[in-house]
Amino acid sequence: MVGLSAQAATPATKTPPPAPLFKATLDKARKSVAPYLKQRPDVPVPKDAGGGYTHERHKDNYRVIREAGMLYAFTGERRYADLVRDVLFAYADLYPGLKPHPIEAAPQKGKLFWQSLNDAVWLVEAIQGYAEVRSVLTPADRQRIEANVFRPMCAFSMVDSAKTFERIHNHATWAVAGVGMTGYVINEPAYVKAALYGLKGDGKTGFLRQIDELFSPDGYYTEGPYYQRYALQPFEVFAGSIERYDPAKKIFDYRDGMLVKAVYALIDLSYEGKFFPLNDAIVDKGIDSPELIQALAIVYARNKDPQLLSVSTAQGTVAFTREGALVAADIAAGKSKPFNYKSQLFRDGAKGDEGGVAVIRSGKGNRAQALVFKATAQGMGHGHFDRLSYIFYDAKREAVADYGAARYLNVEAKKGGRYLAENETWAKQSIAHNTLVVDETSQFNADVDAAQPVPTTFLTFATKDGVQFASARLDKAYGEVTIWRAVMVVERPELGRPVVIDLVRARGQSAHRYDLPLHYKGVFLDASTKFKASTTGLAPLGTKNGYQHLWKKAEAAVPEGGQRLSWFNRDRFYSLNYDAPGVSKAFLTELGANDPDDNLRPERAVILRADNARDFNSVSVLEAYGDYDPAQESVRDILPSVTGVRLHQDGANDLIILTLKTGQTLAIGVTWDGEDQNSVTLDGKTRTWRGAFGVTG
Repeated sequence: MVGLSAQAATPATKTPPPAPLFKATLDKARKSVAPYLKQRPDVPVPKDAGGGYTHERHKDNYRVIREAGMLYAFTGERRYADLVRDVLFAYADLYPGLKPHPIEAAPQKGKLFWQSLNDAVWLVEAIQGYAEVRSVLTPADRQRIEANVFRPMCAFSMVDSAKTFERIHNHATWAVAGVGMTGYVINEPAYVKAALYGLKGDGKTGFLRQIDELFSPDGYYTEGPYYQRYALQPFEVFAGSIERYDPAKKIFDYRDGMLVKAVYALIDLSYEGKFFPLNDAIVDKGIDSPELIQALAIVYARNKDPQLLSVSTAQGTVAFTREGALVAADIAAGKSKPFNYKSQLFRDGAKGDEGGVAVIRSGKGNRAQALVFKATAQGMGHGHFDRLSYIFYDAKREAVADYGAARYLNVEAKKGGRYLAENETWAKQSIAHNTLVVDETSQFNADVDAAQPVPTTFLTFATKDGVQFASARLDKAYGEVTIWRAVMVVERPELGRPVVIDLVRARGQSAHRYDLPLHYKGVFLDASTKFKASTTGLAPLGTKNGYQHLWKKAEAAVPEGGQRLSWFNRDRFYSLNYDAPGVSKAFLTELGANDPDDNLRPERAVILRADNARDFNSVSVLEAYGDYDPAQESVRDILPSVTGVRLHQDGANDLIILTLKTGQTLAIGVTWDGEDQNSVTLDGKTRTWRGAFGVTG
């Protein structure tokens, strides 16, 4: 187990040289810890926010404690055990006299850090290092450390921060993990019981209830992959210590192996090494995050799945644990196999009945694509108001993007590294995402308490006739308006390459303004109707709900029958054909209005608008094509396969007709009422299909 295995506190005997990846990890830890062997521990009185000196110093100190403990375990060199002792002695002198942190920025203050979450992280990390050296310390040394550091920190979590400790939330996962792991190491059963079953001991809170409620049956974490990454470490390392000290619990089998499923789900919720930036996500976070590196090693040590070794190779390093050493050894032995990234649906909600995320993959190699359809529940406080939105990846990068969070993590000059005001005024708002917006407001009026109880209804996830299809319905987000959306990736011989079809319908009882944004990466090229650019001055598109941050750069009238537009991103071209009856205007926008502190990235979007409309209907075809080589000054394959699209509706049925550059047509039928046998007659021809969708000629 990580820092708490059967070998804990027993220095490694002479062993063969470590595998290359682990040797690199070991050498890095030696180099990292070396300066601290020559100086007195620096344990300052806390005063700074994230990114500030005292904040970063205390983070470094828990890293030193853990790494020095592991260095002792792997080398047997007493100086590393002494370093762990000395740093913890310094905390034993500091911690008992600390008051709550002076920064007024968190609902639950910490002592070492500005929020109690970071104190819990400190405890999880430090107890792992202490576990490795505890047995070689004198009883007096152990008493000094435990009485003045670990026991008071556990009391702070369970008493002063009881509200956080009892939550069903990733902050609570760190809290219960730190307390529970400490309980095992210092032999305090009351801590373990509180961590597992909650402070009342009734199982309504605590670690097991968190496993029950925070993950869906498919291993999807309700706050999204960014926070799944963050929560995985305490889930997995605490599970490791449970398995070591109480193997009868079979914690890795609990809830159908949920803590194993969760690791695979997180890997699957990525593209080219980066997590899908759903909800409050930092867009650059990916599979090389330390939390997943450690969690992967823990799971691999149990199931020996060679697919995980290829992920570890892509991570470029291994965990500094015994499990990490095993991963490195098996990679060196040539046991890796490629990870099987495939299309799949990750249901949301503890019972899997609160919507989900559909991941549709297509293509291979440098042209591998992924379409991510978000039709989840709200995702609690970190959730965005973006249901029925999608992201599209092509050629190893985002083509249709999600902004993620407005935050510069641990950059003190940007609000101490915390979430910026623009996270509320822009990033969470519906217009910031690729989803239908009604009356220039956000879903549920951007009220998380109103949104949290309302699930999204996932309708269909299936593949047939060369079409990968996902659909869902959203009720109550905009009062009486109901919204349906289907996305599909079509790979058929007549097309020559995959295309994405997006079908949106909304039904209301009164007139509304509907806006459908598409946030694209790249440079606008052209459109079938001319946009009138704002060349002498820019104005925001609106005044609130995110609209105040969008510069209106150009506007076009949309003719009956839709429009085509295209853009260019590095070496790829993108074409968007759409037919949206009732849409009368299109806008080109750029993010950055009403942003005096320059906190927002200058992202681009095209927005379709239907005014004074009871209902909304739209179909679009997105196609990636071409290959631009600036070195060779060449462009290849520059014509899209699809030249037009038409939408015909008949009650609950939609018929989509694609016109191809060959002159052929391709028709796909979609039904929304659940009927098995469906048909639409158009231009004297009856087209039939079975089920939710089908190719009809």
